[in-house]
Parts: sequence; structure tokens; C-alpha cells
Amino acid sequence: MRRYLLALDQDTTSSRALLFSLEGRPVAMAQREFRQLYPRPGWVEHDPLEIWESQLGVAQEVLQRAGVEAREVVALGLTNQRETTLVFERGTGKPLYDAIVWQDRRTASLCQELKAQGLEPLFRERTGLLLDPYFSGTKLRWLLENVPGLKEKAERGEALFGTVDTWLLYRLTGGRVHATDPSNASRTLLFNLHTLSWDEELLGILGIPPAMLPEVRPSDGEFGATLPELFGAPIPIRGVLGDQQAALFGQAALAAGQGKCTYGTGAFLLLNTGKRPVPSPKGLLSTVAWSVRGQASYALEGSVFMAGAVVGWLRDGLGLIRESGEVEALAREVADSGGVYLVPAFTGLGAPYWDPYARGAILGLTRGTTRAHLARAALEGVAFQVVDVVALMEEAGVSLAELRVDGGMAGNHLFLQIQADLLGVPVLRPRVTETTALGAALMAGVGAGALDLEGVKRAWILEASFPPRMSLERRQALHQGWRRAVERTLGWAREEG
Repeated sequence: MRRYLLALDQDTTSSRALLFSLEGRPVAMAQREFRQLYPRPGWVEHDPLEIWESQLGVAQEVLQRAGVEAREVVALGLTNQRETTLVFERGTGKPLYDAIVWQDRRTASLCQELKAQGLEPLFRERTGLLLDPYFSGTKLRWLLENVPGLKEKAERGEALFGTVDTWLLYRLTGGRVHATDPSNASRTLLFNLHTLSWDEELLGILGIPPAMLPEVRPSDGEFGATLPELFGAPIPIRGVLGDQQAALFGQAALAAGQGKCTYGTGAFLLLNTGKRPVPSPKGLLSTVAWSVRGQASYALEGSVFMAGAVVGWLRDGLGLIRESGEVEALAREVADSGGVYLVPAFTGLGAPYWDPYARGAILGLTRGTTRAHLARAALEGVAFQVVDVVALMEEAGVSLAELRVDGGMAGNHLFLQIQADLLGVPVLRPRVTETTALGAALMAGVGAGALDLEGVKRAWILEASFPPRMSLERRQALHQGWRRAVERTLGWAREEG
């Protein structure tokens, strides 16, 4: 009998399902978008039933498309948008409010109040996170305070909390499983990185009844099985991971010092720090990577606001290119940027600067500057931001041995060479770049006993390697120029008044 792994990949704008062979080769994929709800400025919500129905639909569709029966699926792995917060009724699974999405900013004032009370160091030490509306804990507090009757239901054990993985598990198993894994739990502001359990003191500060919380099971744990009527036969659920951690696992970055960067609109960089949480420098997050075979692994996480969006701006804002894919050929027309720096601070700057008032700038222009120099400077501007994040990680005492990459910009060979040169470490692109879904599938394979960690490593196949070619002196000189350029953008919007 043929044997497969099924990955459910529930992200912010769509639900996807991918079927893989046990060796990690993609077999089929289905995708369905769902509505984004904006009830007020700064608020972002999803309909929980749309999330469920779209995810179930694509899972059924991908099996049908591949001609695969449920009994041929060894295990199902689940990966999800993180931090998005749901409350639902025990037993019926009825949503008690729309899902509050990670992008939602309604709890900004609550976060400021908690900071004013001097609580951020406590949250940071226990959870590795900042007090920010991004995370689930303050969203749940808002729900308890603003949804009529929810707090009373929660105290009676009749209302349950979950991130998206928990919600889908509850529906897939017909309410038999109310659980999450440490990678998702560690994004809630409620989970202690050191004890790997819900933190009673933090729950008390936020006024959250412990009865609401899901059980935390290992990422490769037993999460029940799907209801037989959903797919024609029950499918064991054996892997759960938050999306960025799933990409790290799918990149087989299993050892300390291995990291991955996903280049989408922005860029997410995760660095495996091994078996202990590393205190995060300002602007970075400490998080659980996963828990496998009874052992937790940790990561440092940093984000870059502008990556692929910079290429989009060259196309739509300046009209330098007609299609994003043309940027590589244009940038190759010159050997370097000709001393031009493009700082893409269109929405401020993140780590290590954290200046919301910074604004984008192009510096070093001369009469000899061409479209090609601007295109190359744009690619370098993305790469320099990743270099800044890696430098912060190395300040925490963890060095990057190599960078594994995925996402849209990973198809640009020139960009990957620039990234390798400016980082001074090899950049590696795998054959399978659907690393988030692959990570969930491989975790399920490990949980089902169909794979071991050596099998996960074998599933990662190198397609292209970009070793650094630039001298240390040249790299340092370029980075010094980048820092000078950044300094000129800081505080710009504030200075304009």
C-alpha cells in the first residue's frame, strides 16, 4: 500500500493542504482563501467557521485530486498562523466570538498599562516575548472583558481558549481533543519557557481562568484522530507546529547554529539555539522551536519589515521593472551598487533600531547612478537588514553556521549571493521550498514513528548553494556604509513634525 503524510497549512489569508510522500516529496496541493474582517480601524478578525470549513474543504480536495484514500495517510500534521486567538463552547465547539488575528492592535492600550506597571521584564523573562498586541494573552483578556457572559462561562469551564491549531484539532476530533503544542503555546504570553507549562502568575495578572487553556502536548505527540466521516476513515494527528517553527523544522535546521529565513513581504529569521532558551536581546524574541521525543528545542526569532515588498515598490512605485522577476536581470547589469544605499524604512525600522519614525531613503546618488544601481541597492537593502538581525543574535552568544532560505525572493540567485556575501556564511536553498507544510508533514511522520530525525534530514535536499565570495574587509566596509545610511533615516518623520 502507498503511504503518505498530509499537512494542513492554515495561514492568515488562506487554508492549504499538501500531500507528501514519506520521503518528503510533494504529491498534490489545494488552497482556498477566506475573508479578512476589519470591523474597526486597527482591528482584524476571521470567522472561525470559515477557517474550519476552508481547511476541511482543501484537505478533502487534495486527497481526491491525488486519488489517495484516508487509510493510505500515515499521519496528519497541522501548522498554523500563530497568536490568532479564539474562544469557543466546550462540547458544541460553537465560536463565542470571531477570531482576533495576530495583526490586530486593539489591546495596545492594555499593553501600555502593563508596561507602566513595570511588568514587561517579568513577561519577558518568563515567556521570551514583549508586551505587544501581537501576542494572544492580551487578546484573550480583551475577550473576557468585552464578550457578555464569557468570563462566567470560562470560570465554569464551559468556554475554551485556543490558537488556530487548537481550534482545528477540536473540530477535526469532534471535540475529543483540546490541546496545543509548545511552539504555539510559547506565543501566547502565558507560557513559561523554563517550565514548559502555563504560568500561574501571568494568568493571574491577565485574569485568565486556567480552565480555559488547552493541554500542552509535545509537537510530535498524540493529538487523536480525525472523525471517520470527514475523510472516509480516521487519520491519526501526530504533529502540530506554529508556521515559522514548522518552516525551521522543514528546513531540517535541527542543530544549534542552524537557521532559516523566509522571504515574503517581510522576512522571518529563526535561529536554532539548542536545548536551552537564550535570553533575547532587545528587538528579538525567544521561543520554543518544538518538542520532539521528550526534548524541547528553542530558537531566537527576528523579523524584517520589508523584503519582497521592496521589489514590489521598484515595480509599482518607481516603475523600474514590469514584473518582480525582472529585478535580478536588471541588478546584474552592474558589478555593484556604485556606492548607492537604499534603506527600505517605508514603515519604520525593526531590529536593532526599533524606530517607527524612520523613513526610507536612497543615499549615495551620483550622475553615474542608473536603474540597475538602484535595483542592486534595493536587493542589498533587504540583505543588510537580515545581517543586522543576525548580528543581534550573535550578541546573544549563538553564531550562525549557515542560512537556509525559502519564500519568494529565494528564487533570485543574485540576491542569495548578495545575502551570503554580506553575512559571511553559506546560503542554502532546498529543492522543496514549501517548507512550512513540509515541516508539519515531517513532524507528523516522526510522531507516527514512520520517520526519525535522520529521516527528516534526508528529506531536505539541497538545490543550490551560495558560499560567500566577498573579503572580510569589503564586507565590513559595506556594512559601515549601511549603518551610516540608516543613521540618516532615523527619526525622520518626527523631525518633519
